[in-house]
Amino acid sequence: MKERTLITISRQYGSGGKEIAELLAKKMETRCYDRQILYLAAEKLGDSDMDMDTILDMSYKMPDNTMGSFMEGVNSLGYESIPSYNKMYREQAKVIRRIAEKESAVFLGRCADVVLKEFPECYNFFIYADEEFRRERAKEFYGNKSIKELEKENKTRERYYNYYTGQKWGDPLNYDLMINTSRFSVQKAADLIWDYVTSCQSE
Repeated sequence: MKERTLITISRQYGSGGKEIAELLAKKMETRCYDRQILYLAAEKLGDSDMDMDTILDMSYKMPDNTMGSFMEGVNSLGYESIPSYNKMYREQAKVIRRIAEKESAVFLGRCADVVLKEFPECYNFFIYADEEFRRERAKEFYGNKSIKELEKENKTRERYYNYYTGQKWGDPLNYDLMINTSRFSVQKAADLIWDYVTSCQSE
């Protein structure tokens, strides 16, 4: 695998995307970045003393009306006039790019596929699964959350992604592959991504 290979994982809640990202990072002998990005961004904003729940809440905040997108108006705003949640997104993007400039990495969520779209060795994947699979995983890994709770989280992720990127979350045109983990194990999904990336790089 080439130096500074970047993999981004977007995922439905309960589909096993986090586990896949961690397995890939282990295979690549690099780091999987998830909430660490939030800590680093909060530190840059001078908010590192906040607890993770507060940081998460701020990172997912958006205007009540999200028909438009963050990307549409950002160039016309002075930095000081940008709401704190938009500043958080911008700082996250800066952190992600700084990491990508130095090392190979796996990024989980945080719109990393769009943030890193100009990087040549960046590969983007969307992980999803059917309701029954996610319901069973929720019992084992997510405190027995209901499918309704999982879908609520997915709606938040969708709104967040659409608002900050101007693209549609889950649109196959935005990813190299979309993988249905209802069909096979998360280990096989990680192996599939690994094989895809190494095959692309050997072309």
